[in-house]
Amino acid sequence: MKTLLATGAAALALTSTLVLAQGAPESLLPPGFDDPPPAEPTATPAPPAPAPAAPAEGSTPPSDSTGTPVIQPLPERSAEPQPAIDLPDDLPSLEELEAMNTDELDELLGLKPRYDIPPAARRSLSEVGIVGPAEGGFATASLEAQPASLVRAIIAGMRGPLVSRWGHILVRRTLASRLTAPDGMDPVDFAALRAAALNAMGEYTAARGIAQDVDTSNWHRPLTDAALEAYVATGDIVGACPAVQLQGSDRDDGRWQLWQSICAAYAGQGVRAATELRRALSRGTAPAIDVLLAQRFAGAAGSGRQAVNLEWDEVDEMTPWRYALANAVGAEIPERLLADLPPYYSRAAAIAPTLAPADRLPGAHRAAGEGILSASAMVSLYSEVLNSAEDGDGAEAAARLRMAYTGDTPAARLAAMRAIWGGGGAEYSRLVLTAYASARMPASEEFRDEAPTLIASMLSAGLDRDAMEWSQVVEQGGLGWALLALARPEGGGNIAGGQLDAFVDEDDSDSRRKSQFLVAALAGLGRIDDSTARSYSDRLAMELLRDSKWTRTIERAAAVDNAALVALLAGLGMQGDAWDKMTARHLYHIVSALNRVGLSAEARMIAAEAVARA
Repeated sequence: MKTLLATGAAALALTSTLVLAQGAPESLLPPGFDDPPPAEPTATPAPPAPAPAAPAEGSTPPSDSTGTPVIQPLPERSAEPQPAIDLPDDLPSLEELEAMNTDELDELLGLKPRYDIPPAARRSLSEVGIVGPAEGGFATASLEAQPASLVRAIIAGMRGPLVSRWGHILVRRTLASRLTAPDGMDPVDFAALRAAALNAMGEYTAARGIAQDVDTSNWHRPLTDAALEAYVATGDIVGACPAVQLQGSDRDDGRWQLWQSICAAYAGQGVRAATELRRALSRGTAPAIDVLLAQRFAGAAGSGRQAVNLEWDEVDEMTPWRYALANAVGAEIPERLLADLPPYYSRAAAIAPTLAPADRLPGAHRAAGEGILSASAMVSLYSEVLNSAEDGDGAEAAARLRMAYTGDTPAARLAAMRAIWGGGGAEYSRLVLTAYASARMPASEEFRDEAPTLIASMLSAGLDRDAMEWSQVVEQGGLGWALLALARPEGGGNIAGGQLDAFVDEDDSDSRRKSQFLVAALAGLGRIDDSTARSYSDRLAMELLRDSKWTRTIERAAAVDNAALVALLAGLGMQGDAWDKMTARHLYHIVSALNRVGLSAEARMIAAEAVARA
């Protein structure tokens, strides 16, 4: 290897070329295709020589007069001095060349491709997203004419979960829509902002989709960072390899070097990957457990199996990289490292394809409550648990869920749902789980006491018309009545003050938050008049009409009928991890603006959810 590299380096520095005498290769082109064009005559050409006489019949053809082959003479060395070549100061030494891998050598010699996709297959940046208008996405040009600074500030401000499940669903749809970047904003920057916001919401699959809709040759550092976070959270380590291989040595952090080695292994360069990972372990390129996990993951790409002993004794914290690789290779993580983990790991576990269905359940409940998983996805997950024939709390809950759907009588189905909900206030994700089972219950006076919970469960999945069948059963002025008053698809007449009074008087929530949210949402939907709204605003100390920069901005967006911008501003106003972070004033402006721009279904579901979860 040293000899080869030394020869290559010396060849780059030569200033003249030595032509060795050899037999001329035979041309594969037809006669005349590789002949040089005739030179311009500089003097009167000499008359052609007479053709030699033909030999007499039966005589021997004459041989060449010289009897020796014609050999082109070597060019004479020029006596003039050749200009010196200025070599770069950072030219690597032979030792450094030896240590370089293939990607680094390609980059040094200018062989690294700029694009990894053929020109005909490259995607345009004029529209980036994964949900088109025909699939429920927003209009492509929704944000094109909006100020780039405003759109950037709104999306960059989304750095966490939303209090509302339905608000989360709406914002996810907005960020994932196939959109044109605002005038003055780089489309790649726009994609990076959206992917980062989706990651912050726990929507790692959607964030990965946004990044993948941009050719990897166009990725810059912010988009790469957001994409790598999404790839790790979804456990799709190898999915990032096109970008990792294309960018090569543009980054030099430890995790990036491990990623390069993994990608080399899955590209068929197992020996190189093993060598690099052994070197990374000896040099301390990354923490030992990270390198060991990378070795085991890379080893799965080869035909053989290299024994890698994972040592967790000195590991005192969990990281997304360790969690993803450990799950991917089926390594058992010590319980002490899984205790008191941040919510990130629950969201990642909910969608981890390598985890057993029962192990995904705790994270799935968080994801369902936040809007990451749908009611159908939850039912499918519990079906997998039931089919896995495993014992435990998950299997017992799965059996109850089956009874909630297939019980012989409505009473038996309701009893199964009560067991799923548990005592006291039901966890909202459990209402999501039983949404379709609740819709199968007949609206009957027999089940009047459970009507509010059944209605809240149906509305968690948007089953508003099924919920409205209970309108003649619920108690006027009760929680069930309040939810239906908000969820009713048609506007109808104004809500009577007596019914509101009854609800407020019976409200025992903290700071009468349910009453505040009910009045604010009814006002936003236009289902109580202005005087009634002002009266209850003063009575409940809500300050509905106090404005701020955010309220003025969302009102202007609604005034120009820009649904996508209103949805993003609504998401910005719903940042938080619990409904006690939401104010009635914010809810009023969110519901009002959404209702005015044609998103009345989302406005009604957000309003009903607010009252149910307050």
